[in-house]
Amino acid sequence: MEKRRKYTTKMVTMACLIALEIILTRFLSINLPFLRLGFGFLPVAVMGMMYGPLWAACGYTIGDVLGMLIFPTGPYFPGFTLTAFLTGLIYGLVLYRKEVTWKRALAAVLVISIGINLCLDTLWLSMLYGEAFWGLLVSRLIKFPFAIVIQTILIPLVWKQVVLRIDKDMAGDAV
Repeated sequence: MEKRRKYTTKMVTMACLIALEIILTRFLSINLPFLRLGFGFLPVAVMGMMYGPLWAACGYTIGDVLGMLIFPTGPYFPGFTLTAFLTGLIYGLVLYRKEVTWKRALAAVLVISIGINLCLDTLWLSMLYGEAFWGLLVSRLIKFPFAIVIQTILIPLVWKQVVLRIDKDMAGDAV
């Protein structure tokens, strides 16, 4: 019975985080033609911290597909769904069952920002819109110093102020 309760709690928490990711990404972010500035990364990082790489990867993938179906901002392109999966996977690999320090957050943010958002997403945009990769890359570089600093600060802060409290509350409920 306890195992079923934990699974239900996990599923409800994941659903809430997916909904929060969709809201933060689709409604509370600044969308420019080839750039999005927002806080949709936070629920994905929390998924990774709380449930690990596979759950975070699947959760962000579901959030990406649902967000695109319910609130489309352009044509669907499966490359962005792959980006979502890889982003959740990396957050989970770097942050799950570990103390989330600013160094660990920086490591996750750098891999995701440079490897996934800057390189892969620019490639997807280039393929989707027929624009030159290098031209898009230069225009997208403007965001990254700011994004890296903001994400590196917010991820450990959310871990300390939110995730640890949620974990503590869930552990208290089990008793």
